[in-house]
Amino acid sequence: MAIKTDFLRSIPYFSGLSDSEIDTVGKYIFEKKADRGEILSFESEPADVLFFVTAGVVKIFKTSADGKEQIFRIIRPGESFNDVSILSGMPNLISAEAMGAVVLYAIKKKDLEVVLREHPQIAMNIIQVLSRRVQELVSLVEDFSFRHVTGRVAKMLLEYAGDGVGEKPRLTQQEMASMIGTAREMVGRSLKNLEAVGAIRLERNRVVITDQEVLRETAGIT
Repeated sequence: MAIKTDFLRSIPYFSGLSDSEIDTVGKYIFEKKADRGEILSFESEPADVLFFVTAGVVKIFKTSADGKEQIFRIIRPGESFNDVSILSGMPNLISAEAMGAVVLYAIKKKDLEVVLREHPQIAMNIIQVLSRRVQELVSLVEDFSFRHVTGRVAKMLLEYAGDGVGEKPRLTQQEMASMIGTAREMVGRSLKNLEAVGAIRLERNRVVITDQEVLRETAGIT
């Protein structure tokens, strides 16, 4: 299938490139599709491909020796994963799993190196992408250190369901717990607390935000 150059322009890696540069980069990009539950990369295995999500959502996670899962990010259309491993030459730091049917654009490590030499603007864009990624990790540590569980749940609801824009994952309570570093029971308790103060309404397998201001106040977001 032909690569959609309009979508390539929307990917932060390729921001600011001319039409001819986008066409050149597109020659190195290939498409991959995956079904729900398919593992796209395995932690500790060699990293050879950088992925961009074009449709659907992908979860990035690590698994402990006892099988406990920590979800770091949910990757949505336009976002990338495997960046650090590809750029550093290290094995995969994380695992990645399709949360539903997904379509990915991908570029092999050796081809990315060619593209970077030919188009320095991409290197500058990558610096911006990785800088934002560091900010996200700092925010994650801050959440774990300073926000109580209900505040973390409130913040997550705002991030993944608050604006109604773009593709959103339908998270289970266990997945929510894995994202914010707590137990599923604590997430259930927090959701009931948020419902009690009028911030959300719990429906069957669905959370409906009814008052964003209360949710933002609970999350400690001004």
